[in-house]
Amino acid sequence: MSLAQKFATTFGGVYVLVGIVGFISFFGGTADQSPNALLGIFGVTALHNVVHLLVGFAFLAGAQNDSVARMVSIAIGAVYTLVGAIGVLNLAFVTDLLNINLADNLLHFATGLLALAIGFQGRKAVAA
Repeated sequence: MSLAQKFATTFGGVYVLVGIVGFISFFGGTADQSPNALLGIFGVTALHNVVHLLVGFAFLAGAQNDSVARMVSIAIGAVYTLVGAIGVLNLAFVTDLLNINLADNLLHFATGLLALAIGFQGRKAVAA
């Protein structure tokens, strides 16, 4: 299994889990569009949770093969880096719709840049 596949599998699982937990009010999640703070830190809405689920499933679907895992990592990395930039610019149509805050922006940038680095790195085998 390549590094890109392990990354896609790990991040896919994390994003699916975050998407599910984001709907559970005990953890600060929300099942509607009212803004809330997941774990008291990250802004979420129901749509934001759905986006996390879709990103997670995209990573997991791409993890089956190295070249697809790298392509998915590059695509998601580019989008997440862009979303981080949009969040910093504080564009109301995005920040209001998804309830994005500073913690989200930092996480989006970190995910985006890491995904881009993994995607562009090329095939690297790692121990199972």
